[in-house]
Amino acid sequence: MASFPPRVNEKEIVRSRTIGELLAPAAPFDKKCGGENWTVAFAPDGSYFAWSQGYRIVKLVPWSQCLKNFLLHGSKNVTNSSSLKVTRQNSNGGQKNKPPEHIIDCGDIVWSLAFGSSVPEKQSRCVNVEWHRFRFGQDQLLLATGLNNGRIKIWDVYTGKLLLNLVDHIEVVRDLTFAPDGSLILVSASRDKTLRVWDLKDDGNMMKVLRGHQNWVYSCAFSPDSSMLCSVGASKAAFLWNMDKYTMIRKLEGHHHDVVACDFSPDGALLATASYDTRVYVWDPYNGDILMEFGHLFPPPTPIFAGGANDRWVRAVSFSHDGLHVASLADDKMVRFWRLEEDCPVQVAPLNNGLCCAFSSDGSVLAAGTHDGSVYFWATPRQVPSLQHLCRMSIRRVMPTQEVQKLPVPSKVLEFLSYRV
Repeated sequence: MASFPPRVNEKEIVRSRTIGELLAPAAPFDKKCGGENWTVAFAPDGSYFAWSQGYRIVKLVPWSQCLKNFLLHGSKNVTNSSSLKVTRQNSNGGQKNKPPEHIIDCGDIVWSLAFGSSVPEKQSRCVNVEWHRFRFGQDQLLLATGLNNGRIKIWDVYTGKLLLNLVDHIEVVRDLTFAPDGSLILVSASRDKTLRVWDLKDDGNMMKVLRGHQNWVYSCAFSPDSSMLCSVGASKAAFLWNMDKYTMIRKLEGHHHDVVACDFSPDGALLATASYDTRVYVWDPYNGDILMEFGHLFPPPTPIFAGGANDRWVRAVSFSHDGLHVASLADDKMVRFWRLEEDCPVQVAPLNNGLCCAFSSDGSVLAAGTHDGSVYFWATPRQVPSLQHLCRMSIRRVMPTQEVQKLPVPSKVLEFLSYRV
């Protein structure tokens, strides 16, 4: 069995350039598990990087300083840069020192992380706004951590202080995602088979429970306009939810094994899902069509074999912010970078025991976490997007597939706008 189609010469595929690494401290001999890095996250504004270091610890580091240290010291560990200072603008336009990094003990094993920030015009959905204990400012950056005991803790990134402790799940909080619209709506996915919707502007009030999964929920992701949510878990389907009405839109069926990760494209027109069936599918979330398939095993396994054990389980998938590239991470010790509409990776990188991955906010770096609590960083494929692609993304940010198909334009243009060519 091969990692690439027979027509592809693996030696000709570009190897990604290593940017750096953050190594977890050596674990005590008596700790056999709990040191995994299940989650990595970049702040939306590019200011911070967070990673689960294992054994309850989350590390927050300023991303710009992280990159500087990589350049200064090659790919050395930069987790001890506590003497460095960075600054941010305060609300009066002056400079305000903030610690370069925080080490947060969450009190239990950390499974998920998500950054969130507020936009003033997005008010709480709760009527009694005068009773709120917390007033989240526009310059405040929050970090949500999902724990093994079912709790979610909300931290102030700039001070490292605990703000909220959300208690309702009864099992592991496997994933977290904030609505991108600045409303501070948080969705959590849990092994208790539910998704829960929290309003942090209402002091973390739990607004809704989304039920439909018959087994563990592994991952969830908001569409860029915050109108849809995708959730995946220990089943062969991905679930799409309407986040205005909190109802299920449809199930996306086509995978042959558990679906474990999902991510929307930056224009919201595409949805990538990763599965243990050795495949990544790219869907049109508006009609449920599979538009592209990225295979990690050749010849592709039949449905019977795809549903069992193999060494190519895909663990994570992430869409680049250029809307042109997708990264996937599989059990065959390889990270792959795919270009849309090409069925072979344009770049690859070696990685042992990878668990999670995420693109930096500008899309120039991919971070991946591993079983031993470490993080590795690579330069991503760079491509100047065509004017056609930029126009397509602009249109698709505001038009769903059904509206695009009604446009009075030639069929070839419709196919391009629908990502079918």
